[in-house]
Amino acid sequence: MAPTENDGLGKFELADRGLRRTMSFTQLLLLGVSAQIGSGWLFGVLSAAGVAGPAAILAWIIASILVGLIALAYAEIGSMLPRSGAIVRYTYLTHGAFSGWIIGWAYWLSAVTIPPIEAIASITYLGGKYPGLHLLEKKDGVDILSWPQGILLGIVLMILFFILNYFGAKFLSESNRWVTIWKLALPTLTFIGLFFVLDSSNFHSFGGFAPEGVGPIFHAIASSGIIFSLLGFRQALDYGGEVKNPQRNVPLATFGSIAIPMVIYTLLQVAFIGAIRWASMGLSPGDWSLLETGKWADGPFFHALDSANLALLTALGTLLLIDAAVSPLATGWVYLGTATRTSYGMAVHRNIPPMFQANNRFGIPWISLIVSTVVACVFFVPAPSWYQLVGFISAAAVLTYMMGGVGLPVLRRTAGSLPRPFRLKQAGLWSLVGFLASALILYWAGFSTLANVFTATFIGLPLFAGYYAWKEGWAPKVPAVVLGVVFLVVWVWIARSGGWVLTADGGQSVGGWSFWPYFIAFAAALIIFCVLLWALCTPVGRLHIERSAWLLWLLLGTLPISYYGFYGPLKNPPLAFPWGTLIEIVLAISAYFWGVRSGFETDEIKDIVDSVAGDGQLPEEQLV
Repeated sequence: MAPTENDGLGKFELADRGLRRTMSFTQLLLLGVSAQIGSGWLFGVLSAAGVAGPAAILAWIIASILVGLIALAYAEIGSMLPRSGAIVRYTYLTHGAFSGWIIGWAYWLSAVTIPPIEAIASITYLGGKYPGLHLLEKKDGVDILSWPQGILLGIVLMILFFILNYFGAKFLSESNRWVTIWKLALPTLTFIGLFFVLDSSNFHSFGGFAPEGVGPIFHAIASSGIIFSLLGFRQALDYGGEVKNPQRNVPLATFGSIAIPMVIYTLLQVAFIGAIRWASMGLSPGDWSLLETGKWADGPFFHALDSANLALLTALGTLLLIDAAVSPLATGWVYLGTATRTSYGMAVHRNIPPMFQANNRFGIPWISLIVSTVVACVFFVPAPSWYQLVGFISAAAVLTYMMGGVGLPVLRRTAGSLPRPFRLKQAGLWSLVGFLASALILYWAGFSTLANVFTATFIGLPLFAGYYAWKEGWAPKVPAVVLGVVFLVVWVWIARSGGWVLTADGGQSVGGWSFWPYFIAFAAALIIFCVLLWALCTPVGRLHIERSAWLLWLLLGTLPISYYGFYGPLKNPPLAFPWGTLIEIVLAISAYFWGVRSGFETDEIKDIVDSVAGDGQLPEEQLV
């Protein structure tokens, strides 16, 4: 039966009934691991070394710890409320529809861009090995997909991802099991093989272990693909409505999918740095910042194995070419499923039409799947490279992850009676720590990345005004639509004129505004939109908008700190490391406590609590 306009609100627990709980713990764990061992291991180690030098090894370890801290809050929430499209849905339960829309839109953007970047990774390795296929072309010294061969091949791969997802979560997880075993075996063999040809001088001779100092270690975490590679733990949450015994399996799979990749990636980083041969790269020894333009950039580990001139390692390099297809593609099809469940979750809360909840006979939200596939293909049009897309995806994902830390204390207050198979001890402390971890990773991404991410995130607000607000009866249709259209036009003009968005080199385009005119216009447009929408809304709508002020405070406050900080565009930043980081911590702490106070008992959480009031546990059919 097709969903109706009344599905979702007031019937929150019924929304997932069409999904099927078929996944085992092992399948869920392997989905998380598979999502993290994709293009990150093929390119992330080179990108991280290009930012931090040998100290990139520490960046992987620190990043894994930070991700673990972020996951703590989600372990309790995920075991208590296992839902498909989980992360995007929790914000609605704690802070209402306006915050939920902002976070949901950012989360969907991060998820829907991962399948194309994984396809780009496979095509880049293939095109680097076989240049006669003309899959790549050079732009500003970086390999990007060519037109038509490279981009059309990417679209074909997206169609393959669609087919694998269409036939159900069980089909996806079963096919993923064997692929993941392969994906674990090849990286393991690679770092074992390269350990025999390590050049120890690479770790200390060319500028020392941290040639650029401590600051770049943290920048590498956010911008080079490290966080991008480690955020797959969310698969255990996003598929929570389709797993058996979710209260036990969701938290176990969450932490397992962090620990396994941490070990593998750290060892791979050590092996790659030791395997660097500067002459083979066409670079002078110690040119860490130029690694992405060197001759190894289109296939770092393949070239590392090939340059060793050992028959066994050359053979392993051939297997690596096969893995360059298998690992990213397996990750890509998993994340297309994530994007599908994200739009499904948004439809449950009626931020988008309820048709996005419609399931096929395999229990898959098929309309959401089609839309996610089409939008993902759009990201091939600008013909980006892996290195250019990864920072955007990482920052957009981390923006959404901070909601676990601020959401858990709210759920302790508003849904204290719900069963908690996993209960986090000292939850107040660890929620704050996880929130700070997310905020700092976001700050470390750098000003240019944040300008792009925040612009893309808020460009979705006209849809909230023009569809959700009037559908809920919060605002009259015509004024809401007009407000959305005007904001969209102004927002695009600011982005274009400011010169910080969609630039080829990640900097500012010629003729762009200086920071303060840009920031004032950016902040003013956003605040005026929110104030006018608030004025149009009923008291209920106003409540939802008001309870999102803390989030806008955090995001807008981060921009000037980032601009004047170590990770901004200024050559001599006044907020040199660690001062910018310390100021960001103060800002994040204020936002955290404001955010916790802003959480309230939403209609959805009331619905859930009422459903367990009788016997203290969710009915079996409602655990999906």
